[in-house]
Amino acid sequence: MAITTEFEFREGILYVKASGQDESVDDVIGYGQAVIEQAVRHQASRILADETALVYRIGTFDLFASAKVLAENTPHITQSALVVNPDQVKDAQFFETVAVNRGLDVRMFTDIDQARKWLRVDD
Repeated sequence: MAITTEFEFREGILYVKASGQDESVDDVIGYGQAVIEQAVRHQASRILADETALVYRIGTFDLFASAKVLAENTPHITQSALVVNPDQVKDAQFFETVAVNRGLDVRMFTDIDQARKWLRVDD
């Protein structure tokens, strides 16, 4: 099962709901590019992605490659919070480290309220 997404834009924030599982580095990059396209389309300065129903299946090398590609293609004015399933924390933190080291303002959370606080979301 591939990654499926739902998007909603409210008050300058792009809300993303992702589910399924990544089958390849191309799936992860495709998902990331879809998010980037929506953020650019709506001129979103912040992204809140709920990935708690998304299973990370790719390996470390592919995580590195996908984070590198997405960091190089994401507008650096965008702040992104990704909320992940606690079982996925290790992989999510590695992705975060690679992306942040390449200039992307992204942070991983397991608690959506903490992600909202970091993004300064009031709703």
